[in-house]
Amino acid sequence: MQKHAPIPDQQVSDASANNWVDKYAPIGMRPYLRLSRIDRPIGTWLLLIPCWWGLALGILNTKQLRLEDAWIALGCAIGAMLMRGAGCTWNDITDCNFDRLVVRTKSRPIASGQISVSSAIIWMCVQAIGAFCILLTFNLTTIALGVLSLLPVAIYPFAKRFTWWPQIFLGIAFNWGALLAWAAHTGSLHLASVLLYGAGIFWTLFYDTIYAHQDRDDDALIGIKSTAILFGKKTPIWLLRFLTAAIALMSLAVIVAVIPVAKVYGLLISIMGVAAMCIHLEWQRQNFVFDDTKTLLKLFRSNRDAGLIFLLFLSIAAFINSNMHSVLSV
Repeated sequence: MQKHAPIPDQQVSDASANNWVDKYAPIGMRPYLRLSRIDRPIGTWLLLIPCWWGLALGILNTKQLRLEDAWIALGCAIGAMLMRGAGCTWNDITDCNFDRLVVRTKSRPIASGQISVSSAIIWMCVQAIGAFCILLTFNLTTIALGVLSLLPVAIYPFAKRFTWWPQIFLGIAFNWGALLAWAAHTGSLHLASVLLYGAGIFWTLFYDTIYAHQDRDDDALIGIKSTAILFGKKTPIWLLRFLTAAIALMSLAVIVAVIPVAKVYGLLISIMGVAAMCIHLEWQRQNFVFDDTKTLLKLFRSNRDAGLIFLLFLSIAAFINSNMHSVLSV
């Protein structure tokens, strides 16, 4: 019986050259870690940052900073990594036939034959179970929201087959943490958390439209839909619209959360964070280039910094506005 030669270890094309997975991870684990995008952490950041926004805004609204908030922040970080990995695994399972036809994605583990679909399904379940165990440490409202989040995660990979706006489904899934972390801190939802969630969706429309331009020509050839193809040369105008909507909703979220409870400086610091993020997003829009994949990837990855800028100001406002004795409460 003829034996097939083993498939060589292969780096994914859009991973950084010196990422730790390709340098240090055991060879047998590398395909699985690549499948979870551990070698490309930007997606984990973009999933995690709205969680931390929701937590910081919740602290600002309640004026209570507790020791358990440290676990909420850490649990969200671990959960974001696991759920991003599970979601990406699901995405690659459903898209493996498309991925083989696109230059940027044909090196992915399933598309390149490094991992079988059955092995990928097992790996996805392992990650999802780990995330669920973390979710169980939160309150019932948060658990219910976490379970509900599986619906948009499941739908997203199929969205680009039936709508020109798959980025909306990505935004619904990726910013769910704004609701979840707010609920983990406060025990319920609030208009401010919903407005923040909406801001995150428009932010996702902004950055993922930039990202989608990397695959615009290949996607058009194989029949995959995206806002990058839909907008074409009008993309900068649409980016401005998404930016404006994101910043407007973010400002409203801060105002609704802060005005009833915070002192003036809490509001001012928070709004300064919104303004700083706005400047960063406009910088991205001004530097947008249609056909330069390196620039497009650089701009997309810079959204980690954009989100952290707002988080920094929001966290400062939350800490200053909180009742300091509540830090010691459990």
